Amino acid sequence: MSLRQMEYFLAVVEESSFTRAADTLHVTQPALSHQVKALERSVGGALLERMPRGVRLTPMGRAFLPHAQLAVRSARQAERAARAAAGVAGGELHLATVHAVAVGLLPGVVARWRALYQGVSLVLREYGSTEALEEQLERGVADLAVGPEPARWTGPLLRLDREELVVVVPFDDPLARRGSVRLAELAHRDWIRCAMEPLVDGVLVLDRACGEVGFTPRTVLRTEHTSTAVRMAAAGVGIVMAPAHMVRGAVGEDCVLLSLDPAWHRRLAVFSRVPLTGAAAAFAELVRAGTPTAGVTPTRDGSGRPD
Repeated sequence: MSLRQMEYFLAVVEESSFTRAADTLHVTQPALSHQVKALERSVGGALLERMPRGVRLTPMGRAFLPHAQLAVRSARQAERAARAAAGVAGGELHLATVHAVAVGLLPGVVARWRALYQGVSLVLREYGSTEALEEQLERGVADLAVGPEPARWTGPLLRLDREELVVVVPFDDPLARRGSVRLAELAHRDWIRCAMEPLVDGVLVLDRACGEVGFTPRTVLRTEHTSTAVRMAAAGVGIVMAPAHMVRGAVGEDCVLLSLDPAWHRRLAVFSRVPLTGAAAAFAELVRAGTPTAGVTPTRDGSGRPD
């Protein structure tokens, strides 16, 4: 079994056709078929069912697929890591993050990267939750991740400064002239919730925190992305809690940001499966330098407010 055979197998699965896969790989169809059959002989059975109009995975093929994907991704990541270790003169760096960080923090970092290291191109993948981000990085889809600090990450991790979480209200909101608000004052407000909201001990962080001060947040809208939730809040649909730098990046001056009293923060981190060297280490340092420093208000472990 070879890496090339697994790459050929994955191309056939992706294209659902030997003919289209051969075109994509720039090889002849007989050569492609020969390699896939050799792979099937090595694993001891058929991975693909040949049909009049395309192919589909056999039960053995479905079991083999995720492992082949991981093997090919890991090999490509190993190649990128080896090249990156030699410096930042060329190549490609694959990044993974959550949407709120991609919108708020990374544009400035990427702009500085392009000014300093024009020879290294970037590939950015965004995920809808911290859980998906960690899972995909473990599967080898990127060289490093930037996002909320994972609770149980065993690989290399660089802790960044904390970011403040704020409440977003429209300009005509009764609270708009204030700089801060206590959570209990929001008991009778309508809330916009985002699918990216983190869990604390299995409970959504806002539900946990509001419960501690005596109320259940009244949810009027749920969205997939934080930027959508912020736009809805700016339009007056309800209020939303979001990272301060992401709000400014998503909607600029179209809304008012209120700090919570006491303040809420969450820790960000850069983390990877392998030690950060070369281009990956250089990018991590740019992220560290570009992370907004949060205030010094302490947080309590287990309070429901992200640390």
